[in-house]
Amino acid sequence: MIITHQGQTPQIDPSAWVAPDATLCGAVTIGPGARVLHGARVIGESGGRVSIGTESIVYQNAVIRGTRRHNCTIGNNCLIGPQVHITGATIGDECYIATGAVIFPEAHLGRRCEIRVGGIVHLGSALHEFAVVPNYWIAVGSPVEILPPDQHESIWARQKPLDFPRAVFGVNRSAPDVMVVMTRGLSEELAPHRDDQVWSGGAGI
Repeated sequence: MIITHQGQTPQIDPSAWVAPDATLCGAVTIGPGARVLHGARVIGESGGRVSIGTESIVYQNAVIRGTRRHNCTIGNNCLIGPQVHITGATIGDECYIATGAVIFPEAHLGRRCEIRVGGIVHLGSALHEFAVVPNYWIAVGSPVEILPPDQHESIWARQKPLDFPRAVFGVNRSAPDVMVVMTRGLSEELAPHRDDQVWSGGAGI
């Protein structure tokens, strides 16, 4: 499904292929030889952009998003596994993101990084080329530290200064009624989807 959002229609290279039940929405560019498989969602919303490079593969049910605050770039020859979620990150060439991994906004992965099953790269964390995040481990902080999931206190000590609510939603964590402020702002930001135009086909499909 191809969706025009805020006047932006996804651009698909003629040599790419997008499954008919995948969704491309907004300012999305799909490069030569790229493949977006069944159920995947690639969304550039509220002015955010998504670019997927040459011969990169997006597997079933992955979600890749660019937002008003954070564009998202997937390099060339990357493999994005099933049920991966990437928002507003920069992924270098030849990276492997395994099933169920999560990459948060402002994260940066150098060339040939490997994020194994269920791995997490947190807000603003930068991995050098060839870095590996083991199954279900968490890369967090700047400079980055890669920690096992049972070290919650250490993870939170690195995570808290990143100030996720402010960086991602522009909301002060300590503000009264923080969830009301956050969801109200998101409701307004996402309201333009009401005017989206849905196409039943498109180039490369």
